[in-house]
Amino acid sequence: MTKHTDPDQTLLKMPSLRAVKSFVAAARYQNFTRAAEALCVTQAAISRQIRELESHLGTALFKRAGRSVELTTAGSIFFDAAQLSFINIAQAAERIQKNHGSNARRTLTLCCSPAFSALWISPRLPSFFSDNPDIDLNLVTTQNFLSMEPGVNPDIFITKMSRIRDGYVSTPIFHDRIYPVCTPSYLETHPEIRTLEGLRDGLLLNLSPYGRSQVSEHVDWGVWLAIHQLDIEDRPAQGPHFFNANDYSLLIQMVLNDQGVALGWHHLVAPLVEQGRLIRPVEQEVVLEETRHYFAYREDKADDEALSRFRDWFLRQSEPSADG
Repeated sequence: MTKHTDPDQTLLKMPSLRAVKSFVAAARYQNFTRAAEALCVTQAAISRQIRELESHLGTALFKRAGRSVELTTAGSIFFDAAQLSFINIAQAAERIQKNHGSNARRTLTLCCSPAFSALWISPRLPSFFSDNPDIDLNLVTTQNFLSMEPGVNPDIFITKMSRIRDGYVSTPIFHDRIYPVCTPSYLETHPEIRTLEGLRDGLLLNLSPYGRSQVSEHVDWGVWLAIHQLDIEDRPAQGPHFFNANDYSLLIQMVLNDQGVALGWHHLVAPLVEQGRLIRPVEQEVVLEETRHYFAYREDKADDEALSRFRDWFLRQSEPSADG
């Protein structure tokens, strides 16, 4: 017995895409002749498609103004939606053509935190692109790896979560090594921060735990000082500011602008220390061997050439020698 499919009301209500394409061109150029030239058709064809669309919608989409046309209120509403849809369709078609054409460029989607993106990924990308000109990267940043938008399925996660999702293989990479950082000029004008007590009483820029509930261990100034037998509550009441933010990139930029001292995660700030832009005012640090970051990739793409090349490059960059 043949099973019949019920009519799809959404598709049945859709106007002709050819008519919509003509409408978008006419709206963009505000002229039927120029729209016809852009689409390589006749002006009569454009006019016919616009009439068909207006009949389908039951309202006028254009007001004629001499040789040009202007959108009506209904036309403006429809143009906003139609233009966005056509751009999305065109971009999707272009991605497919790039990935499946004879000279296909591969695209990898990578997900990591904003701080890792700005301080670790960004400075190293030129070396990856120079060695892999046929691979494009689509970078998605988030602090909440468990509640991403539906349909976002990265090829790679870089996160402190050992198990991010089903279907991913995780490789441990960095462990946390944390020490105070400031600029040479800031240390010169605040020599008191060469001691732990001076640091505690100074202008501290602190990474707050807000939005970081998925991180099992959060080290802030209070924790770091406590590990070194100092209580942050002993700071003088009328002392310098204690600034909190959950944006680590902002804190590091403030440090670079001589606005205080922040805790530096070695894998993020090591290049700035090597360049001499940041220095360590004290030698003490906190090393958490068991607190790991992970490189997680899709198991079903384990043999994908582009992913394998990125993974090999990333792991080479992550070796201790690469971080100084």
